[in-house]
Amino acid sequence: MAKPLVSDELWAIVEPLLPEPGPKQKDGRPRIPDRACLAGIIFVLKTGIPWEYLPQEMGCGSGMTCWRRLRDWQAAGVWEELHRTLLNRLGEADRIDWSRASIDSSTVPAKGLKKGGPATEAVGPNPTDRGKPGTKHHLVSDRQGIPLASLQTAANVNEGTVLLDVIDAIPPIKQPTGPPRQRPDKLHADKAYESVERRTALERRGIAPRIARKGIESSTRLGRHRWVIERAFAWLHRNRRLLVRFERLDDLHEAFLHLGSALICWHFAEDLFC
Repeated sequence: MAKPLVSDELWAIVEPLLPEPGPKQKDGRPRIPDRACLAGIIFVLKTGIPWEYLPQEMGCGSGMTCWRRLRDWQAAGVWEELHRTLLNRLGEADRIDWSRASIDSSTVPAKGLKKGGPATEAVGPNPTDRGKPGTKHHLVSDRQGIPLASLQTAANVNEGTVLLDVIDAIPPIKQPTGPPRQRPDKLHADKAYESVERRTALERRGIAPRIARKGIESSTRLGRHRWVIERAFAWLHRNRRLLVRFERLDDLHEAFLHLGSALICWHFAEDLFC
């Protein structure tokens, strides 16, 4: 039997984070349960199908109903809060390895979007992709590949310019003892992130930079640690709705990015809730 998209344990975490529904209408169809809509949202995230093709036999209502819940819950901050909740649970169980973190980015095409938000600008210097819209996902993970923070920008944004934004997006995460923690001991990155100013900024944050220096060091030696972030992107982009961007609105694609990151955390934390 197929594994449920929303298990009882996952629903027990998500349900308290959801905003109260609006007043019930006297006329019209009954409201589709939130759990069913969450299953529909995760199904679209994982399969990448258009909203209108969401199977009715799943009991999730129409694709537009699930789309509206995704939009409304993103506006309420549900997906980011879900990610933080799971990170806190992993942190309390001492499951996050702060000894080394890795950061990288991955560009995904934005299909069929002639006019999107600020995060769908042209891909950039590659002659094959020049002029085509795309989005860049930025991700920082712990030593095991657990996503600590994610960010999206236009595809033509240099990843080095948002290095500190991604690092500062890591929330304070609870620990088994003591105050919450927000900074890894070391940060591994490739040459795209190299600059004296960024190294200094990381050191001021108490993070030892492990960044390949242009013309001096090869990224090969760093690869024995940075492969973890590549694997994290592979996990993230198993969600086909993140492998290619179809959302015209930036906030909806960001919602999928946060949800995808949260589901990776759930994979690591699932046994803690059973």
